[in-house]
Order: sequence, then structure tokens, then C-alpha cells
Amino acid sequence: MKRPNFLPLMGLGALLATTATGALAQATEADAPTNPLKEAYFGEQHVHTGVSMDAFIGGNRLTPDDAYRFAKGEEIMVNGSLHKIKRPLDFVAVTDHAEFMGEAYSLMTEGAPGYDDEIAVAFRTAPDLETALGLYGKYVLTPLAGGGEPHPSFFQGEEAIKTTWQKNYEATEKHYNPGTFTTIHAYEWTSAPGGANQHRNIFFRDTNVPDMPFSSNEGADPEMLWSWMQTQRDDGRKVFAIPHNSNESKGLLFAEASLTGVPIGQEYAETRASMEPLIEMMQVKGNSEVVPNFWPNDEFADFENAVSIQRFNGRAFVKENFVRYGLGRGIKYNADLGVNPFKYGFVGGTDSHNGTPSNVEEDNFAVGSHGYADQTAEIRSTSVLEGEMLISDVNPGALTAVWAESNTRGAIWDSMQAKETFATSGPRMKVRVFAGQGFAESYDSYDAMVTDGYAKGVPMGGDYTGTEAPQLLVWAMKDPIGPNLDRIQIIKGWYEDGEMKDRIYDVVASGDRLQADGSVTPVDAPINMETGEFDAEKGDPELMTVWTDPDWNPDVEAFYYARVLQLPTARWTLYDELREGVSYPEDVKRELVERAWASPIWHEVN
Repeated sequence: MKRPNFLPLMGLGALLATTATGALAQATEADAPTNPLKEAYFGEQHVHTGVSMDAFIGGNRLTPDDAYRFAKGEEIMVNGSLHKIKRPLDFVAVTDHAEFMGEAYSLMTEGAPGYDDEIAVAFRTAPDLETALGLYGKYVLTPLAGGGEPHPSFFQGEEAIKTTWQKNYEATEKHYNPGTFTTIHAYEWTSAPGGANQHRNIFFRDTNVPDMPFSSNEGADPEMLWSWMQTQRDDGRKVFAIPHNSNESKGLLFAEASLTGVPIGQEYAETRASMEPLIEMMQVKGNSEVVPNFWPNDEFADFENAVSIQRFNGRAFVKENFVRYGLGRGIKYNADLGVNPFKYGFVGGTDSHNGTPSNVEEDNFAVGSHGYADQTAEIRSTSVLEGEMLISDVNPGALTAVWAESNTRGAIWDSMQAKETFATSGPRMKVRVFAGQGFAESYDSYDAMVTDGYAKGVPMGGDYTGTEAPQLLVWAMKDPIGPNLDRIQIIKGWYEDGEMKDRIYDVVASGDRLQADGSVTPVDAPINMETGEFDAEKGDPELMTVWTDPDWNPDVEAFYYARVLQLPTARWTLYDELREGVSYPEDVKRELVERAWASPIWHEVN
């Protein structure tokens, strides 16, 4: 039945042609400033507004429009407090859950069909998190667990989903300012069979998007998602997916078989490699690179591991949960099948359910990340993020940085697909890596270095095809408002004699601390535990080197990625204690070593 309160359900491509903002974006994108050597653009690729039903239940009433304004530096009311980020972002993708997107329209739009339904009213007026979660359990989770209807009674069908998706589309178009601020059409597909995280964020290159997103209600297997994505590609759309939270995947994200139990074969590997160029390295629910349990020789593995995840939903850590393992398993598949299904570049995000893109500064976490669940220091110091972890194990999240020729949708999306990206744990440090031959030991200028990198090598995300040991040209620059850098490491993984192996090389360190045997003399740069201030004197603002793999074997599959470490800084928990007078347990960390991860470069044996 046609419902008069829904927005007209015209095709979104047609909508663009009729809106002034869309016409403006199309007219000015070609005029955006460009740099053939590329700039690092910092942004958010994973954030939820009140359009995501779980965020709404947690108290979030912000819209995508609000989220974009926050990303541009505006002060927004968040969890009852005015809040803003310190520095505007370059780009944002709002990734609201496709599941229950239709319910959001009835919950958030006065006068809409279903708005006055008694269950919708109960959701909207829930006075606290406990009440809201009780409603969610009764009307959503319990029916789902029993194989029942996946939608509550106030759901108005596909028209509501399409209308919400269209409203998100319009907000994304409204805020796109090519050359200054880029918005990307995106959403999250959220599947968690048996509590094992299989979530993916879906990104479209331009305004050619479908009338409604594909959700896990229509298909909870990643292969079903990829099939839908292929249909979109066949219809002329450009789309890719980014998996996240491998640390919560119960070993399924890098499994030996498909979700249906079929051993991974060439067709599966080719499809996955085509659909998923990137993986989220870190977000509020933890860093997914490594954990000390399985990488005891990595002295920096103990970093925002969110170990209390293991107390909930049977999510015990296994080695197969972590990105470094996945990269290694991928090159083994490449050796066995001729295709690498896990050939991932790196991005970071928040997964904030506050509608606050990249609110990642440790000293700016006063409003938390999940609405009622962690909105005050008192709650954060004593409570649990429902079904996930102790809140003291949460972190503010990570950033994505993209090396692109311009701050436009096409350029950023293309560079993401090409994996010329890096993730940071929050600071805006920069890192570049090239693999090739004939690099100079030093350069007169940054531009000369980058020009030589592209001329004589491949950037991060690429394939090294040389027959000699690769030279890695590695460069990093500190965050302008953060401490200096400690060191750059190269993590190498390879497949040899039937085994997956990895090793960490310290390749350059501040203050000439790198020793002839490859070790690094520790730097003594403690934070001030009374104020949270970092050491502003030690370390170097910029590091650069050319490193040659001393253990090169041209017949061995390998990957290389750079990890940049800065000097220690205060964790958000210390700021809570200093500012709000709360106390965290003794085993909760008060300081940390923030870092950046550059997308790998691969050597594949032909």
C-alpha cells in the first residue's frame, strides 16, 4: 500500500540529477585541487548514528546530517553534553546498519507510519539503558533467536528501508564539498553467526547506489553479500567491502573453510579478493593486529587488545582472529591456489555509536562511544559494554588515512581500492612505504623522495616483482600536536617449507638508537602522571630510511608492512582519573604507545 508520509522512492541516481547539492558536487569535483604525488587525507570509515537501531536504543538521536557537521568541526550535543573534535576531518563514511534501517524511520520521524506504535513509543521514551535493552531483547533478539520475524511490529516494510536509505543519501550529498570535505555513500552489513563477528562495511564510489542496501536479514553468509555486490557491479555500480573486528570473529574471518563448511578453493579466494581490498585494523573494541599470547616475541603486541572480550559470548582469542595471521594465511593460499583471499590493506575506524566520527583523541573521550553505556567517567570506571567487554578495555578508536591525488570521492575510493592507505590508533602521523630498487640514502626534499618512490618502486598496497632483494623506502612524520616518533619497524611474513613465519625488524629509530645488531636502545620518555603531559623533547619529528631485506629468498612468498611507533602518551583512563576523580583498577593501563600501520607490500612467486 502506498504510504503518503514516505519520501518519493525515485531511483537515487535520478534524485541526484534533481538536487542542487548533487549538481554542485558534480560541477566542482573536476575543479578540486590535485597533487600527482598525493596527499594524506584523514577520515572515518566506520560510524553509526541514531539510524542504527542499536545506537538509537543506546540513546543516540543524532542523524547522518549531525555526524557530518561534527566531522567538519561543529560542536554538537552528544549524550547530553556539547562536544566537538579538535581538528576537522577530510572525509567521512557514515555506516549505519542495514538491519533495522526501516525501523529507524518510524522511530525518528514524527508523523511517519509506525511512529505512534506503542512499542516504538516505548523504545523512544526508554529512560535508561537497562529499559532500552530489555525492549530490544523482547522485541528483536528473542524473536530472532527463535527463528521468528526479524522486525518489531512497527516496521513498515521495504518502503521504510528505502526512505531511510534515501534520507542518508541526501545528507551525504548535502555535505559533499569536493576538494574540502568528502562524504562517501556507505552502510554496514552486520552478520554474527553464533556471536562470531562477520561484519562488513560497504562503500560505493559515486552516486550510483541501489534503492536499498542488502542486509544480513536477506543473507547472513558473506558469500551471499558478495553475490549481491556482484549483481551491483553487473549493473554498473562500483562497490567494495571492508571487514572489521577480526578479534571478535571466533576464528571465522580467516578460516580454512567458508561459512557453510566448504574448504576454501580458487573461486572463493578470487571472489573474496575482488570484493574486499581492505581490513579494519583497529576500532573502539580493540586492536586486531596481534596479541602477546600468540606473538610473544613482539615487544609492542600488548596494545589495546581488549582482552576482556573473552569473557563474553564465547569469544576466546585464537591466533586465527588476528590480521597478521590472516596475512600469512593469505600468502599460503596464494602458494597453494594461485590466489590470495586475504590480501588486505589497512584502515582504522571508531565504530562509535554516538554519531561522532573520529572522536579519537585520548584527552577528548569525555562522552564515550556508546551512548548511555559509557557516557560518564563514573560509568566507564565500573561498568561493562553489554555483551562485549569491560568499558575500561575500550579505546577511542582509530583513523584511516588515504594517499590520494585529491579530496574527492573518486580519488579517495580509488586509492582505498588500490590499498594505498594506512591506519593509525588515533594520532595524525603520516607514513609512506615504497618497495623497489635504486633508492637514494637521503633526499633533498620530500617531493624528491616521493617522486623517486613512484619512479623506482611500488607504493604500499602493491606487488613487488623484482628479482633482487627489495629495498623498502620508508618515511614517517609525527602528528603536529603529538609527541615525536620513537621508531619504524618492518613486519615481514612469509611462507616457507610448509610453514607460515613472521619477523619484526627495527629499521630506523630516533636519536641514532638503532644498534648494529638490529636492536634499539630504549628511550626514556615517560609521561607526567600528574598532568598527562608527554615528553616533548625526545624522539624525532621525522624518520626515513632505505632498508633491504637481509633474509631475502626470491622463491619465497612474503609480505612487508611498516609499523610506526611514537613516544608514550596518556591513555583516556588517566584523563578520567585526573579530571573526574574516578579510580580504575590497578591493572588498567594509564599510558600507551600510539602507532600507525602502513598497508603491506607483497612479493608473490610467479
